[in-house]
Amino acid sequence: MANPEKANQYETISYDVDGTRATITLSRPARLNTIVPPMPEEFEAAVGRATHDDRVKVIVVRGVGRSFCAGYDFADGFHHWDDRITTDGAWDPGKDFVYATAPVLSPTQQFMSMWRTSKPVIAQVHGWCVGGGSEMALCADIVVASDDARIGTPYARMWGCHLSGMWIYRLGMAKAKEYALTGRPVSGREAAEIGLINRSVPFDRLEAEVADWVEHLSRVPASQLAAMKLIVNQAYENQGLHSTQLLGPVLDGLMRNTPDAHRFVELADEGVAAVIAERDGPWGDYSCAPPDQQPDPSHVIEP
Repeated sequence: MANPEKANQYETISYDVDGTRATITLSRPARLNTIVPPMPEEFEAAVGRATHDDRVKVIVVRGVGRSFCAGYDFADGFHHWDDRITTDGAWDPGKDFVYATAPVLSPTQQFMSMWRTSKPVIAQVHGWCVGGGSEMALCADIVVASDDARIGTPYARMWGCHLSGMWIYRLGMAKAKEYALTGRPVSGREAAEIGLINRSVPFDRLEAEVADWVEHLSRVPASQLAAMKLIVNQAYENQGLHSTQLLGPVLDGLMRNTPDAHRFVELADEGVAAVIAERDGPWGDYSCAPPDQQPDPSHVIEP
């Protein structure tokens, strides 16, 4: 992007404006842009900044490096979040419940700022877009992915539950149940075919495709974009989206603290690879899949 206005005060993201486009980039490439504090708060702040900027008509969310976002970072036993969900080193269901559901605290609701902003948001997805990363990306208005991206909910098998509910609302019941019960991933191409996302293109065309969407949407008056976004969003709110987003994070807390879940996360002491092998090895997917069923590691988004 030419002559961007950059802001470097963030720890986990970057933000820049170029013409009518604001870009929020998840910036933890060494950890596949996994979610840790203060990413949700910084993300919400950046969306707010773009919303208040009259120059901005479209917001693009992307990840730097090899992936969009590989979900919540559960290395070291998920201790990044201890001050918010534990007391004296033990899980505190009361604190977890409040943290998961209070709009000013909940990571899900902070990522949902892209749903609430009046401006259209495009998620540019490549590489891994799994777990909480997929929950985040699917909150965008338009999702464009590379053909070889992998989008999925491995937490469906262990240690989690749907958070934003967007897997449910973007799919019909048959497919929503299928992926909820199996956690199987889909490629970018498959995601477009089943209607989970809007478009899939070869990786070398991904950034150009997103730029084309930005160009076309920027020709529409801002108030018109806001009106059309609001009427569609409200239809889904009327279908109980908010209630789903209350129940999902509460169930997620419970599923992180069953006996099976405790045994599962204790494997993290042996490394994330051991955890993934336990969960996904029998299915032969995600990072346990053959190379041709994983994202191409050479497909990298530069900062």
